[in-house]
Amino acid sequence: MIHTVHIVGGGLAGSEAAWQLARAGIAVVLHEMRPERTTAAHQTAGLAELVCSNSLRSDDAEYNAVGLLHQEMRRLDSLILTCADAHKVPAGGALAVDRDAFSAAVQAALQAHPLVEIVRQEVTVLPGDWSSVIVASGPLTSPPLAEAIGAVTGEASLAFFDAIAPIIHKDSIDFSKAWFQSRYDKGDGSDYVNCPLSREQYYGFIDALIAGDKVPFHDWEKDTPYFEGCLPIEVMAERGRDTLAYGPMKPVGLTDPNGPKSFAVVQLRQDNKLGTLYNMVGFQTKLRHAEQARIFRTIPGLESAEFARLGGLHRNTFVNGPRVLDGTLRLKSQPRIRLAGQITGCEGYVESAAIGLLAGLFAAAEATGRELPPPPPTTALGAILAHVTGGANAETYQPMNVNFGLFPPPPERDENGRRVKGRERKKLYSVRARRDLAEWLA
Repeated sequence: MIHTVHIVGGGLAGSEAAWQLARAGIAVVLHEMRPERTTAAHQTAGLAELVCSNSLRSDDAEYNAVGLLHQEMRRLDSLILTCADAHKVPAGGALAVDRDAFSAAVQAALQAHPLVEIVRQEVTVLPGDWSSVIVASGPLTSPPLAEAIGAVTGEASLAFFDAIAPIIHKDSIDFSKAWFQSRYDKGDGSDYVNCPLSREQYYGFIDALIAGDKVPFHDWEKDTPYFEGCLPIEVMAERGRDTLAYGPMKPVGLTDPNGPKSFAVVQLRQDNKLGTLYNMVGFQTKLRHAEQARIFRTIPGLESAEFARLGGLHRNTFVNGPRVLDGTLRLKSQPRIRLAGQITGCEGYVESAAIGLLAGLFAAAEATGRELPPPPPTTALGAILAHVTGGANAETYQPMNVNFGLFPPPPERDENGRRVKGRERKKLYSVRARRDLAEWLA
């Protein structure tokens, strides 16, 4: 019988796994290398630090897969969702948080639990006397630990680049040009700051992005692909001068109170509960810091912008989950070791925490001599789990956010024989998921 589970990594996945184990009565040692050793993206030593956006994305559980995942995690007493709900900030239909307060709450909950021990030290090997291990070291796994995992799996790690968006002090925004409004007035209708660009301003901005001085790649990084869901703003611009106007800078659902309809819009989302910091939505970048300040200050309303944090670029590492993991996240080559979070190839804060939650539940069941079947693939939890453990093609495996494309399709017609499509078809996914999750919980 397992008495203690060792968890490597105090990010969202590791913190969630620790919580699920502790609440099941299993002792946990949570190993976190910060502040002894930091990463290119982290700024604090806090557990569950959000290093990129402060948004956990849509909270709509009826028509959005990630909102459905939120709902399922709440039903399983997720620490991450509990702390997110307690420290949320206005973001329309999204669940965004005050990142510092959120991290502090997660850390406080784990520090207060009598079954959780937090050890601040880098783990470079996986000791043989650890009978149960969850590696949740995240996409920024340190090289020695990555090598240790590679030695165990027999697989070369895959990798992709991920980029971070800048954060701006609200009091440096010029509100004679910018205004508050959510697209289509969602939420309370004023959760975002909007900076309008005319046609000429937009194309001038695009030209500056493309010509801007960028961080060069090391030789070993040059062939590493980007994750399509988090492309740097300048990479999107290079794909076509109108790409951004139809992407994060699209002006739809907004009305500029100061003038004619905008050709494009830069949106900023509240980043902390005080409302003093705003995140540039979709503006992850690999421009050099001086170039970011110069180019982003050409945006109307941001001419005097003061940056609390400029954007950056880091390499993310993940394993080929369908090839090396079994259905409960154990390494096929060494079942005492489970992987959790983004190192499995899931993408996104919520998905990372969800895989951590499942790893914790599986490890707790194993520690108490029980068998826990995976959640049905018709649920959001089951769908993202299936993707990283065998639902995807191992030959072409890439990171993925949860989406309804990972779920088995629902019937095309309702009980009356009427064809169901569009938003109503999405609702069928959610209705079925709630039913099937309830049966699994029972």
